[in-house]
Amino acid sequence: MSRLLVAAVTAALLLSSAPALAQDIEGYAGYQPQTKCSPKAKAGTKVLARWIVRNQGGGYGPISRKCRIGGTSEHKEGRAFDWMLDADRKRDRVRARELLTLVRKQDRAGNADARARRMGIMYIIWNDHMYASWNEFAKEDYLSSSCKKRKKCSKTLRHRDHMHISLSRPGGKGRTSWYDGRLG
Repeated sequence: MSRLLVAAVTAALLLSSAPALAQDIEGYAGYQPQTKCSPKAKAGTKVLARWIVRNQGGGYGPISRKCRIGGTSEHKEGRAFDWMLDADRKRDRVRARELLTLVRKQDRAGNADARARRMGIMYIIWNDHMYASWNEFAKEDYLSSSCKKRKKCSKTLRHRDHMHISLSRPGGKGRTSWYDGRLG
């Protein structure tokens, strides 16, 4: 009877550990627009921006934006940053593609977009395209609401001179699983 009990407990532990691995990752972030003005760069945003530039190259762009500048932007809550790349340069297009591949890669537990979810990435805009968490980071055409036509839209509004990365509130604060041990 004791062997049967040990076998049953062992089986229960093995079965219960598989779902736990899958649950250790954050879900896909929904859209969390700016709701207040608090432009000071959040801890998670700074850590992620430094990590990307250190590991992928490119330039460290702005995080904060003044509140009086029009429109809604996660920059005004310190949880968005611009990674300075130029879509006209092959090397920068490769860097962008490498980062998108890296954050969208499946982890060992089979979780799609694992690093993006763990980092708290809400959406990315780059080179006339948007990759939104709420759409499982599927590539979609993007045109800024400030532009009537792509041809008349500036390189900046088209996100061709930088990659815009917006984080969820937990991501901006560094309160997702990727930040464990990184904030000091």
